[in-house]
Amino acid sequence: MTGDASSMRSLLRRAPTPTRYPRQSPATRNELLALARERAHSPLPSLRKLAATSPGKLFMITTVLVVVAVLSGWYASTVLDNRTAALTETIDDTEPIAESAQVLYSSLSIADATANTAFTSGGLEPQSLRTRYNDALATASQALIAAAAGTSNENEQVRADLNLLSEQIPVYAGLIESARVNNRLGNPVGSAYLGEASSLMQTSVLPAAERLYEKRSQAISDPQNRFKTPPWAVYVVITLMLAILLLTSRYLARRTRRRLNLGLLVATACVVVSMLWLLIAGLLSVGYTSSAENKGAGPLRDLTHARILTQKARSDETLSLVRRGDSNALESDFASSAAQIKQTLDSFGPDGDNKDTVTDAIVKAQSALITWQQAHTTTVQRTAAGDFSGATAIAVGNSPDGSAVAYGALDAALTDGITQTRTTLRDDLTTARVVLGFAGTGVLALLLVAAVATVAGMFPRIREYR
Repeated sequence: MTGDASSMRSLLRRAPTPTRYPRQSPATRNELLALARERAHSPLPSLRKLAATSPGKLFMITTVLVVVAVLSGWYASTVLDNRTAALTETIDDTEPIAESAQVLYSSLSIADATANTAFTSGGLEPQSLRTRYNDALATASQALIAAAAGTSNENEQVRADLNLLSEQIPVYAGLIESARVNNRLGNPVGSAYLGEASSLMQTSVLPAAERLYEKRSQAISDPQNRFKTPPWAVYVVITLMLAILLLTSRYLARRTRRRLNLGLLVATACVVVSMLWLLIAGLLSVGYTSSAENKGAGPLRDLTHARILTQKARSDETLSLVRRGDSNALESDFASSAAQIKQTLDSFGPDGDNKDTVTDAIVKAQSALITWQQAHTTTVQRTAAGDFSGATAIAVGNSPDGSAVAYGALDAALTDGITQTRTTLRDDLTTARVVLGFAGTGVLALLLVAAVATVAGMFPRIREYR
């Protein structure tokens, strides 16, 4: 027993000692926080690793192409839509208001010239002249209301001119009525009332109407001046999009050994078509906008000014007959107005600034002006000789070679020219608006198709690396 026990102890003593593993302590708070920070680390390293791979590069290129296509389409559409909206506002609001200011200006001049003409016949004025005066004054009142539209953002000068016109036109009409009553009664004071009324019109009312018309006509030219140059920024953006597509196609052909990618080919075709569409629409809109200024707005201002000068010259001519002895200043004003009218009409000739514009009306106006000047010279000669009856007959009579007929022919020709130039202005602006309106929507649609086609073309190449 003793021997067995001894041998057993010997075996146990020689047996290998069992391995003792260290006791694992629970994770500390700092270790947990470090692990959370590592898991919430910025994805940039992962993206850099992804971008270094072939599928990652293709994915990044696809993303850039889609973003550039969408942004380019949005930007192009926004720029073109803004131009379209500005042209629409010009056609629907600005131009009609400017036309009302022109009608106001012309009607006031016609009323003054007609009122003076009516007094040269003495006694009861002809009904035709009375009707013309009343119509001109009524038209001026209506035009004043229309010309006052949209004045909330106007400057103080425009509002002051509108207030002056609304106050002084009734005063002028009252002076004319006082002059008419005294003229019928044979009172000499009638000519004094007439002179006061004409002075009020020439020194106060008409200058205010002229300033108002200038402001309204400048508002027409503002959008035209902005749109006389193509949208170069849009061209640059579309060109950048095309360059990126071509570089991508070249890269993909080298990488995949495939020369053509149907999706990128469709996207490139869409970008090229949008660029051509934008280029043609931009050039056409610029051309029509320039035509609206050169053949519409510019000649319209010149002819309107010539018509105002015509009414002023007629007023000076008839008023000199009423005053008789006090006509030197009026004769000088008539000569100055006639010279300015001739200069304006000459600008529509072959060597003028407004050449090839409303030529028929200009020829008629030039002929009528020559006849009028000749008749006026005869009137002045007869007045100087004391033949007031003969001078009055030439000035207000129905003779084909008289001043009244020539003045009427000149005014009708100028009115015809104004109508033609206004039609040209509105037609050209409308065409420019239509061209740009379709272009904005079309370019946006094409570039969105290009974005979809890019994804469709690049996605199969990315899947090949799975």
